[in-house]
Amino acid sequence: MAKSGESGVFGAIRDKLIARKQDWAREGRLLTGAHGTREVDRLPPGQRLVRDWPVLDLGVQPAIPRETFRLIVDGLVETPMVLDWDGLMALPQSEDVSDIHCVTAWSRYDNRWSGVRAADLLAAVKPRPEARHVLFQSSDGYTTNVPMPAFADDDVMLAHGWDGAPLDRRHGGPLRVVIPRLYFWKSAKWVRRITFAAEDQPGFWETRGYHNHGDPWMEERYG
Repeated sequence: MAKSGESGVFGAIRDKLIARKQDWAREGRLLTGAHGTREVDRLPPGQRLVRDWPVLDLGVQPAIPRETFRLIVDGLVETPMVLDWDGLMALPQSEDVSDIHCVTAWSRYDNRWSGVRAADLLAAVKPRPEARHVLFQSSDGYTTNVPMPAFADDDVMLAHGWDGAPLDRRHGGPLRVVIPRLYFWKSAKWVRRITFAAEDQPGFWETRGYHNHGDPWMEERYG
């Protein structure tokens, strides 16, 4: 998910892909009209299972060495942080297994993540009571947003590992957000900043026709 305004062949390809996905939002592509519940239906409506992990981006995969990695955590928090890689690894480390549900209608079960639970980050930075939204910025210019309760779920992670290996660059390494209960465009790759805010700020896809919340079981693909 690149910044707009880039020139050349890659910029033209990116703009074409963005336009196509905006068309999908206007047309309601992939919508089935069905609703499910996470407690009963492991596979959300309109999804198909895959065994591989498709790579979806717009041609930009930032290379971020651990030596220069920085994660800014700011906004309405008592203890803002700028974490380098050692600082990130000094936080409590955890593992979790969860499913991926992409808005393009594929799902992948049983992904084993390693990283920092959102709950442990929240305990470290101490959001203020007026912080109701969480905003993500990525190193490729991508942005997205979730309400605080979605980020505080017990299965949300800042993941640096997948299935026993470091998370690779194609899938958002060295660090990405993982929010299993929402469509995966909410799980920002290459995350570099997490801001806690009182007011919502819809992100890259949310301002281009995608749903602001993104619950797969309610089929919240588009707004």
